[in-house]
Amino acid sequence: MLRPGRAGSNNAADHLDVLDAALAQLPDTDMEALVRTDSAGATHDFVDGCIDRDVRFSIGLPIDAGVRDAFMLVQEEDWIPAVEADGSVRDGAWLVELTDLHEHHWGDGVRVIARRERPHPGAQLTLFDTAEGFRHQVFITDQTDPDIAGLELRHRHRAHVENRIRAAKDTGLRNLPCEDFVRNQAWLQLVLTAQDLHAWAQALCFDGVLAVAEPKKLRHRVWHAAAVIARSGRQTTVRFQRTWPWTTDIVIAFQRLRIALPG
Repeated sequence: MLRPGRAGSNNAADHLDVLDAALAQLPDTDMEALVRTDSAGATHDFVDGCIDRDVRFSIGLPIDAGVRDAFMLVQEEDWIPAVEADGSVRDGAWLVELTDLHEHHWGDGVRVIARRERPHPGAQLTLFDTAEGFRHQVFITDQTDPDIAGLELRHRHRAHVENRIRAAKDTGLRNLPCEDFVRNQAWLQLVLTAQDLHAWAQALCFDGVLAVAEPKKLRHRVWHAAAVIARSGRQTTVRFQRTWPWTTDIVIAFQRLRIALPG
């Protein structure tokens, strides 16, 4: 959705509009939905909206004075290791639940979970982080799973949306080309359509490097590959250059697409 330039980042009404649009695209299912956001979603209106829509939430929480005070009450032995997606221990990262140590105002059943980790090069640190020597992040959730390492891993995976934003910028969203708002809305829809096609092509047609490639790499290797369209005997053939290093990947992609989309 294209919003006016003056729109704020913590606009709960806008966030709920996006949430409703996302939920409307999901098929009817008994599976439980989970909404994940960064700290821009940490508003009472948005949390209440998630509860009203009967969806779980996992939302980044700004580290204020109350959270810092809760950190001071944590004992060193309370920290447990964070984990990676394959179940291995995440190096230099630990977790703790602050729910009983932090007098939060998010309502009953809402939990506060924190992670500390050794900062990577270029990480943005606060004065509190600098004093402690760790980078701290906190989120709230209404999930009841006692495994906080699993909850934190699930919340951390929300960062995949940043990859989609980066891909959208590389697909035409970096700059809106028109002075007119309505024309820029049309441009936005074209960019999102291209991004959808890009994502579905990777999911259905490719594996390995091409399945996770950035748009620039995929354009170079696949979309812009030289080819000739030949028509003969009521058949249409796309002929690629045999010496192109990724011709085999392209041919396999067409075969997979034919299987995935019968008829």
